[in-house]
Amino acid sequence: MTFSVTQNGKPLSKDKYTWDPKTKTFSTKENDLVLDFTGMNGVTFNTGGGCTFSTGGGCTFNTGGGCTFNTGGDCTFNTGGGCTFNADGWCTFTCEENCFVTRWDVKGVTEIPEGKTIKLRGYGVEGYDEVKPHVIVIDGKEITLSEESYEELKKSLS
Repeated sequence: MTFSVTQNGKPLSKDKYTWDPKTKTFSTKENDLVLDFTGMNGVTFNTGGGCTFSTGGGCTFNTGGGCTFNTGGDCTFNTGGGCTFNADGWCTFTCEENCFVTRWDVKGVTEIPEGKTIKLRGYGVEGYDEVKPHVIVIDGKEITLSEESYEELKKSLS
C-alpha cells in the first residue's frame, strides 16, 4: 500500500505519524497535512486540523477543524468546524459549526447541522437522515452503539 503525506510541501517525517497496515490506521497529531491515499479504501485517519485528504471509500476520519475531504462513498466523518466535504452517498457526518458537503451525484450542497449526526441518502438520492444514537441497556447500564455497531449487532441477532 503506497500513500504520501506532506506538510508544507515536504514529506512528513515517519517519526511524526504511525501507520498500522493490519488495521489500515494512520495517526498523527500534526496539522496542515496533505494526505494522498488515492484508491485506498477502508482507512482510518486520526489527525490534527487543516488537513486535505484524497482517498477511496469506506474510510473513517477523526480530525480537527478546517479540513478538506475528497473521498468515495460510505465514509464516516467526526470533525471540528469549518470543514468542506466532496463525497458520494452513504456517508455519515458529525461536525461542529460551519460544515458543508458537496454532492456531485445530485448536484447540490448540504449544510451539516451543528451537533447532529446525519447520513447522506444513497448515490443519486438527495437529502439526508438524522442518525439517532442506539442505546441498549445491559444489567441496568446504558450503552450507546454507533450506527455501524448497531447494524452488526442487528445482523448477528437475525
